[in-house]
Amino acid sequence: MSYRAWFQCINPQCGATYPLNSIVYQCQQCQSLLEVQHDTAALAARGAAAWMKLFEDRYKSNEWPYGSGVWGKKEWILPQISDHNVVSLYEGGTNLFWAERFGKVIGVQDLWIKLCGNTHSGSFKDLGMTVLVSQVKQMISEGAPIKAVVCASTGDTSAALATYCAAAGIQSVVLLPRGKISIAQLVQPISNDALVLYLDTDFDGCMRLVQEITKDPTLYLANSMNSLRVEGQKTVGIEIVQQFDWEVPDVIIIPGGNLGNVSALGKGLLMMKDLGLIAKLPRIVVAQAERANPLYRSYLRNFESFEPMQAQKTLASAIQIGNPVSFEKAVRTLKQFNGIVEQATEEELADAAALGDRTGMFNCPHTGVALAVLIKLLKAGKISKSERVVVISTAQIPNRKAPVLVTADMVASMRTGSVIVDLAAPGGGNCELTRPDEEVNANGVLILGPMNLPAAIPGQASQLYSHNATRFLSQLLKDGAVHLDFDDVVISQTCITHEGKPIGEQIEALLQGAKA
Repeated sequence: MSYRAWFQCINPQCGATYPLNSIVYQCQQCQSLLEVQHDTAALAARGAAAWMKLFEDRYKSNEWPYGSGVWGKKEWILPQISDHNVVSLYEGGTNLFWAERFGKVIGVQDLWIKLCGNTHSGSFKDLGMTVLVSQVKQMISEGAPIKAVVCASTGDTSAALATYCAAAGIQSVVLLPRGKISIAQLVQPISNDALVLYLDTDFDGCMRLVQEITKDPTLYLANSMNSLRVEGQKTVGIEIVQQFDWEVPDVIIIPGGNLGNVSALGKGLLMMKDLGLIAKLPRIVVAQAERANPLYRSYLRNFESFEPMQAQKTLASAIQIGNPVSFEKAVRTLKQFNGIVEQATEEELADAAALGDRTGMFNCPHTGVALAVLIKLLKAGKISKSERVVVISTAQIPNRKAPVLVTADMVASMRTGSVIVDLAAPGGGNCELTRPDEEVNANGVLILGPMNLPAAIPGQASQLYSHNATRFLSQLLKDGAVHLDFDDVVISQTCITHEGKPIGEQIEALLQGAKA
């Protein structure tokens, strides 16, 4: 049986439709967002049991391209695309991790983390980008004038776009806000041969520029307002249910920035219900950082109004967005799923991520936001401790465990036995006890800090990146590995711990105690 899909305006009073090979991102009649619609009647003719068997047979197989977690559901994604034009790195199929220890600490026995960062570029954005770049490749083969694919990003979208465009042999163009992403996130698209524009603005400023330049049909827009992305990202909800042997969890918590992932999650689950694969829907919780929380503010007003905001600097830099383009779709999804929106402060997200790390996880700050929101909703009684809860971890921190490299010049004036404690992590990094290079070892200097030395880099750190610093230094002193006066220690930055005290003060107290 043949299946088909098309773009359709989300405005029920309009409903205009466009072919998927059209270069169009908003309705040309009413300017509303578009979404991909499928011939549900044709899909329903196959039957729920047959779909489940087909998806199980394909899951992680070696049959091209169906072993991909996305393309294994091709009929539900882009049914009309040629297999020859599929650009896949076998995305999806990521681990659904039973967070047993973390769950016991907070009192939830049935807690799971969907590790969407365990993918090629380190972000769940791969799920959507494989679909978008595949469609672009097909459009180019059909004669479309596209010369490059363009996105604004806070790090994850640019990494995924550059990766898939490189695999497809298509030029990518990335607009990044200067100083608001990590060095690793800047390096990723550069290494994949993207044209990277590092601009003195925030994400929303980059997004406005992208919308302007993609009016040129040779430049194709790749942000989530392009609903092709949603088609790939919707598979995360389908895959979660499949990994639970086709049982639906009670609650799914997802970090929210530009909000395309919220509507994508809901779309996949609604499609399963419409086609009879599931009988109920979970509640969806959107977790936002307090410093970039326009959806949360609207939620408090029952979504009766929406006011864009100037997003403030947050550790969760990938969701540092004040004017999300998919707001309307996200609100519609939350209403369909009895949804909740909650926020987390910087201290709350850092504490939650650090607690997760100490119980066997590997958390990015955005996952920290979701974990913090889970803890808050448990305390408020809005999530029951008996419910099955899934937290979607959207990304991992690139090069988080990278070694520290320190030049001899940096420590030339320091005495043997000195310690450098550098806590300035620009959006990413992990304070580990690391050994400097051989030249510095000759001076006998130990380095305790993140990956971005040799210079003290301005930036805000938190317990997320620094909770190991005090612990390791304490162990060194306890074991007698170092014998220091406080004058021997350089602390280049201070940061906030779960106790709200600068970690520099804690280190100083440790040293003074050792000295005594």
